[in-house]
This record gives sequence, structure tokens and C-alpha cells, in this order.
Amino acid sequence: SPSSFILASIPGLEGAHFWMAIPLCSMYIMAVAGNCMVLFIVKTEPSLHVPMYFFLCMLAAIDLALSTSTVPRVLSFYWFDTREISFGACLVQMFFIHTLSAIESTILLAMAVDRYVAICHPLRHAAILTNATTAKIGLAAMVRGVLFFLPLPLLLLPLPFCSSRVLSHSFCLHQDVMNLACANTTPSVVYGLTAILLVMGLDALLICISYLLILKAVLRLASWKERLKVFSTCIAHICVVLAFYVPLIGLSVVHRFGKDLAPLVHIIMGNIYILVPAVLNPIIYGVRTKQIQ
Repeated sequence: SPSSFILASIPGLEGAHFWMAIPLCSMYIMAVAGNCMVLFIVKTEPSLHVPMYFFLCMLAAIDLALSTSTVPRVLSFYWFDTREISFGACLVQMFFIHTLSAIESTILLAMAVDRYVAICHPLRHAAILTNATTAKIGLAAMVRGVLFFLPLPLLLLPLPFCSSRVLSHSFCLHQDVMNLACANTTPSVVYGLTAILLVMGLDALLICISYLLILKAVLRLASWKERLKVFSTCIAHICVVLAFYVPLIGLSVVHRFGKDLAPLVHIIMGNIYILVPAVLNPIIYGVRTKQIQ
């Protein structure tokens, strides 16, 4: 295994790294401030101590952890030209990125189920989703993420790597590191694809099914005013789901079909995947939720 990898820079723009890091740093500060504010508001306001806002707190904590595990290292690269990242640190960063993404996907599914129960079975909502059940769901999401994505860095440990150590992103992703290996990566490819399908793919499918059932229940209401009022309680969650899955799908497409694309595209898509959900989530819930306002 190599002692280190080289983080990607944009060819021809190395001299502009200092200025390019400023909007990245600004977005990171917005993400930290917004998600910390959500955590503080829910903690200090007793009326928000219900499953929906506990799930929102879990989402905020995950976004904080995910952005903090990557962005400071990227800023160090841009501002201090520390392009090298050790092999061990790269694998650890990769584990946190993929595991936290899996946990976030599970929490988004739990929030969709919460909306389904609240709309389709309102009288049983408090009995089904208690605070204890919410805590168990959060713990299960964490265990699920670790169990599915811990093997990813372990599968890369025994592989030999080619002379090229240059990554296509400013941080470490499984697909990116795996492409530099000089050996048969079929087990790693198959397991990575299986984990993605069984976690993110399955979660996305179940979220869609939840909203189909919600839509079916909403359309049974008598007036359009009632339908819009009920469905409006789901708008914030739908926006958050799109903010998570659209960059994820975009990054996967770039990895699969974008080998001939400019390095700038890979770097931008990677930064969008890491930062955009963390920045948008507190803004979406702040705008759409009167209790948070």
C-alpha cells in the first residue's frame, strides 16, 4: 500500500486555490452555524421534544460530522498546499463519509415514515413513534451504516496500488481510491455496489412508497384546501430528500460515466455532495417550519 495519496487540484488554477477556498469556507461556516442552531433550538424548546424534531436533530448532527470530516482537510489543502493525505487517514475519512451518508439516508427514511404515520394514522402516531422508539431508530441507523460500510476500507487494505497516487477529488471516496489499485477489484466493486443498493437504493424506494401512500390518503380528503394543508407538512422533508439524493446520484454518474470529464467537474460534484445538504437542510426547515421559526 502507498504511504499517501495526492488530493486533486484543478489544473491551471493552482494559484487561485486561496480564493477558491473562501466560498467553500463560507459554506462550511453556514453549515456549522445552521445545524448548531437547529440543535440548540430543539434542545431548549420543550414543545419541540417530539420524534419529528429529534429526527431533525439527528440529521443536523450527521451533517455536522460529515462536513467536519472533510472540509477542514480540503481547506488545509487549498490554503497551505498540503496535498498529501496518508493512506490510513484516507481510509478513515472514506469510512466516515460513506457511513455517515448511509446513516443520513436511514434517518430520511425514518422521517418519511413519521410523515406517513402522522397523516395516515394520526390517532396512533403518538403511540407508534414514542421518544424511546425514535432513539432506537437512531441507534439502528448508526449500527446499519457501520456494518454495511466498514468492509469498504478493509477490502482496500490488502490491494497493491499503481504508481499514480492522484485522486480525482479533494477528499477520499471508495470508488476513487479503488480505481488506483493494480489488482482485481471485483470483490470491492461488487460489495460497494451491493451496499449502496441495499442502503441508499432501498431507502429511496421505501421513501417513494411512503409518499405514494401519503398522496393516496391526501387525495381522499374532501377539498383542495385540506389536501394542500396536509401535504404542505411534507414539503420540507421532500426538499431535504432531494438535496441528499440528487448530489449522490450526480456524483455516482460522474464516477461511472465521467472518466473523460474535466477534473473541475469531479471536484465540484464532490464538494456539492458534501456541503450542499449540510447548508440547505437547516435553511429548508427554518423556512418551512413555523415551530423552528
